[in-house]
Amino acid sequence: MKFGVSTFVTDESIAPDALGAALEERGFNSLYVTEHSHIPVSRETPFPGGVDLPPMYYRTFDPIVALTAAAVVTERLQLGTGIALIPQRDPILFAKEMASLDQVSGGRAILGIGAGWNREEMRDHGTDPRTRMALMRERVLAMKELWTQEKAEFHGKYVDFPPAYSWPKPLHPIPVIVGGWGPGTFDRVLEYGDGWFPYAADPVVLAAAVSELRERAGRPLQIVLHAAAPEAKAVAAFTEAGVDEITFNLPVEPHDETLRNLDTMAELIG
Repeated sequence: MKFGVSTFVTDESIAPDALGAALEERGFNSLYVTEHSHIPVSRETPFPGGVDLPPMYYRTFDPIVALTAAAVVTERLQLGTGIALIPQRDPILFAKEMASLDQVSGGRAILGIGAGWNREEMRDHGTDPRTRMALMRERVLAMKELWTQEKAEFHGKYVDFPPAYSWPKPLHPIPVIVGGWGPGTFDRVLEYGDGWFPYAADPVVLAAAVSELRERAGRPLQIVLHAAAPEAKAVAAFTEAGVDEITFNLPVEPHDETLRNLDTMAELIG
């Protein structure tokens, strides 16, 4: 079993370079960082967590900046977006940013993706919430063309550009792991994903979902569990459920408090 952490990197948390170094020193496999470009003050969309929106949602760093900072002080740590809000990202620019991260890190970039939940946030980016899933699909497919083709082009309903040169190319095929657990999630994984990035849930339900997805896929898929509780009982249950990697939910804390949290988590992965 591999282990990582999922977290928000903010101006009030441990710095991303210090976090990356601390994770690698303790034997963790990965770091996944969240993103929100901004949070509109109107707060029309209810927070899925069911409580007031924590400040970390509007204080979080840009994920590529945070992961690049972690990349330059580490050698083995896998560096993932957890998740990148694709309907709020220009695919040509984001393809270049992810490929640049992969180059800087020596081939350690992972693209965790999602369509987002905050409707007013995505509207500020010119995205219609009703079509965000279709938009995400085309943007991911367009990015894959930019990563792999000398003369890349894409022609869809939402993304359309003629043949173009775009470098750097990634050092390795950047894995796309699809977040979510709703209608159509598995269809998205199977069409343009390399894995699934579900939230921690009932292990029995998760095990059934993992089995279903792998049976439907008929090909290797990486299943990375997002933001699990750092508890021995949870590790045992999710291991039994058949995931490939467990990421622990790392609270947003200053430097010293974070290191203490990581020391506790490291006891579970030894």
